Amino acid sequence: MLQNLYITLAEVIIAMKILLVEDELDLAQSVSSYLKEEGYICETATSFNMAEAKLSSFEYDVILLDITLPGGSGLSLIQLIKEVQPADSRILIISARNSLDDKLEGLNLGADDYLTKPFHIAELNSRINAIIRRKLFDGKNEIRFNEILFDLNARRLTIAEKPIELTRKEYDLLLYFVTNKNRVLTKEGIAEHLWGDHIDMANNFDFVYTHIKNLRRKVEQAGGKDYLKTVYGMGYRFTDQ
Repeated sequence: MLQNLYITLAEVIIAMKILLVEDELDLAQSVSSYLKEEGYICETATSFNMAEAKLSSFEYDVILLDITLPGGSGLSLIQLIKEVQPADSRILIISARNSLDDKLEGLNLGADDYLTKPFHIAELNSRINAIIRRKLFDGKNEIRFNEILFDLNARRLTIAEKPIELTRKEYDLLLYFVTNKNRVLTKEGIAEHLWGDHIDMANNFDFVYTHIKNLRRKVEQAGGKDYLKTVYGMGYRFTDQ
């Protein structure tokens, strides 16, 4: 009898990279630790200048943005986010300022949601999950690529109607490829997305090849097709074309 394979939403959402811009160190540490336990990659910035530098150097899926920061207003960073981050990056403002004008300004500038301090971290996580569902799945509860199916409500992954045993990083890789199908992804980009900004200190990216090799083997053993194409000199493309 087949056993259902359950995974957390954070695993479903391919190790999303989050930038937490927050100058309250205790709060930043608590939120960062919680999100990492949930499976996210979470980087922190504790000042306007630090956030500006990170946003200009790395890509993030979700930015949690405080308004009041040493060195400037978090609202001023929204324009930078729109200019240098991917078009589908999402912004959640978290602030102690409960002014209607601040909320409206943030949302009008392009933020996706606004959460007032103090808040329960579980509520923050729920808001993040809702944002990511809209970002990746247009609010849908399933994501399918041919015989590969992720059921977000049941938290079940099947390939060719069979459960598949993957490591956490292999899950992350598969979802990263599926949600970026037909795009060329570099080994450096894959490593940075799945292991965080500090991966640029690695001597090489052979470990990416190892994970991809293992993922290919397990998907094929489960009855899936090999959709992963090597683009020589560039990286990989996940496609059925």
